[in-house]
Amino acid sequence: MLATLPRPKPLHSLFAVLGLSIAILWAMGRPPICTCGSVTVWGQVGPAQSQMLADWYSPSHIVHGFLFYWALSWLWPKASVDLRFLAALVVEAAWEIIENTPMIIDRYREATIALGYSGDSIINSASDIAMMALGFLAARRLPIWASVAVVLLLELIPLVAIRDNLTLNIWMLLAPSDAILNWQAGA
Repeated sequence: MLATLPRPKPLHSLFAVLGLSIAILWAMGRPPICTCGSVTVWGQVGPAQSQMLADWYSPSHIVHGFLFYWALSWLWPKASVDLRFLAALVVEAAWEIIENTPMIIDRYREATIALGYSGDSIINSASDIAMMALGFLAARRLPIWASVAVVLLLELIPLVAIRDNLTLNIWMLLAPSDAILNWQAGA
């Protein structure tokens, strides 16, 4: 008979995944903070935005949390919420690491409006993982109608403010469109 594994504690999981992610990103040569030498809470649109603690793409990471909560609840219903949370953290951390490889950075530069994008600072990647955790935990507590409303709001605000969001980001990475690119550029 197999012994059951102890249930991971959410904060322990978060800190363990953050610590491992930070170590990997450091080993990859990612800068800990903006190469400009400053750290602000909010990165304005431009080359330094993904170098700050949060930016216009932070809402998309909160949306990741909602999506991971729903998907894992459906795909892995017998797992504890804590185990699904750990799985979501691992997926988000893996994306943060992959997103900061030269191949993906170059893909963003080619296919999206992210001209001058040089990847995320470690502090921004860690913040993105924490934002996903926030979204996951919010999805756990909110009724489905409120969760859907939050996701729509988090997609619409950046769409209006910077002509980009998670949906367009994925679309442009997978199937770039000149029409969308021109609209995003204000042409």
